Amino acid sequence: MAEKEKEKEKEKAKENGEVTTVTESPAGELEELPKTIVRRLVKDKLSQLSAESEITVFREALQAFSESGRIFIHYLTATANDICKESNRQIINAEDVLKALEEIDFPEFVQPLRASLEEFRQRNAGKRSGSSKAKEADRKGKRKEPPTAEVEDEQDATKSDESEDGADD
Repeated sequence: MAEKEKEKEKEKAKENGEVTTVTESPAGELEELPKTIVRRLVKDKLSQLSAESEITVFREALQAFSESGRIFIHYLTATANDICKESNRQIINAEDVLKALEEIDFPEFVQPLRASLEEFRQRNAGKRSGSSKAKEADRKGKRKEPPTAEVEDEQDATKSDESEDGADD
């Protein structure tokens, strides 16, 4: 019974674009954020804040940004997981993450993230509805096509019954 509830919850979350599969890493393996993405984010943000065109960031500084980002993600995820469990659910959704941001004292992120999430959902709603309409049309098309062999057999049987009835007169 609980397994069916998990599956329903996963389906609902997939429909809302909220599910990303997370695989657990082995205990000995380090979890790191991609260095190129961290470097790009740091440089982009620093270039917005500084008038200088080229900014050099030391490797140790990038490692510090990466580690602090990783810790923040773990803390946010753990808090969202607690909120999810309090609601007797097993899958973290977007609202859990937004509530977790408020709970860990980052309410200034909630509104921009909510706006981005809404934009993401609207962008993907067209994609999803287009694909679901095509699937539905395929299903309807399959239902409307009667199996011709069975219909012909039934028609032949009906005709032979009628001709037999007429022959008895």
